[in-house]
Amino acid sequence: MKKIKPEKTDRILESVTPEEQKLFVSLRAADWENFCGQKAVKKSLRVAIDAAKKRKEAIEHILLYGPPGLGKTTLAHLIGKEMRVNVRVTSGPALERAGDLASILTNLEPRDILFIDEIHRLNKVVEETLYPAMEDYALDLVIGKGPAARTLRLDLPPFTIVGATTRIGLLSSPMRDRFGVVARLSFYAPAELEEIIKHGAKKLKIKLDSQSLRELAKRSRGTPRVALRLLKRVRDVADLAGKEEVDQAILAESLSMLEVDHQGLDSSDRRLLLTLIEKFNGGPIGIETLAAALSEDIGTVEEVLEPYLMQIGFLKRTPRGRLATPSAFKHLGKVLPKQLQQEELFWK
Repeated sequence: MKKIKPEKTDRILESVTPEEQKLFVSLRAADWENFCGQKAVKKSLRVAIDAAKKRKEAIEHILLYGPPGLGKTTLAHLIGKEMRVNVRVTSGPALERAGDLASILTNLEPRDILFIDEIHRLNKVVEETLYPAMEDYALDLVIGKGPAARTLRLDLPPFTIVGATTRIGLLSSPMRDRFGVVARLSFYAPAELEEIIKHGAKKLKIKLDSQSLRELAKRSRGTPRVALRLLKRVRDVADLAGKEEVDQAILAESLSMLEVDHQGLDSSDRRLLLTLIEKFNGGPIGIETLAAALSEDIGTVEEVLEPYLMQIGFLKRTPRGRLATPSAFKHLGKVLPKQLQQEELFWK
């Protein structure tokens, strides 16, 4: 069955309003030292940046991949700041024709960075046009049609492509091979999220007691974007209550309103698990059947709903299908069927 690309979802922890987008930009780390977490990625990028600066060359093309909300866009801007060059931002779906790409590339200054978000969604023609640009800093454009068609080669200044994707498997091998640095961003530890929340709270001019800070970090799904979104919601509740500091009562009211439980699960996560448990006895069940039961497309289930549930050990992907773990049953207060106990022993 053909996989469908996920549409934008309306769940509270995933959708981004224009107002929130401005908030995230204002709370974005302004320099390398203030970017918390991702130590291995930062170390790898630091080496590439310092080497490029020493040689006075454009930094190698960089591919950043991993779940959404972990800081790929922020890193692209920090790389540009470290290299002291401009960063042009676009996305895969926005580059519909080769001419769109040519227009951007021909206006870049030497060593500038072009950040392409959702690079896995590039049009095939645009992607193939990008190959010689990345390797030889040249664009080969076809002008005219039929017998009168001719190829025009445009020389480009040395530049850097920084690509970001949540689905590296959808990138073709020729595209992946053209990136000199490939870095995977992973989920954040609670301690790292606490630092991010502290920084955001300072900018939002709101105080959190230590217990509230730990609890908010714990429920942020290992994702800075989620942490900042929850922080903003908590601040709104505190403002309406006329309080300058977030305490346990304000935090509990905010998270209850958002339907976020102590594991960071929201209503969409619980709906998936309950569907798997109540309708299919915990599985295993095929992704097509599960997506149909949830009235969601397969891409949304695989990319939006499942990653965090798998990370915390509530869901397994097995050759026979999706399987709810004993931890998921316990969390939701459900009795684990005997057949699933045997299934668990089989896959251990």
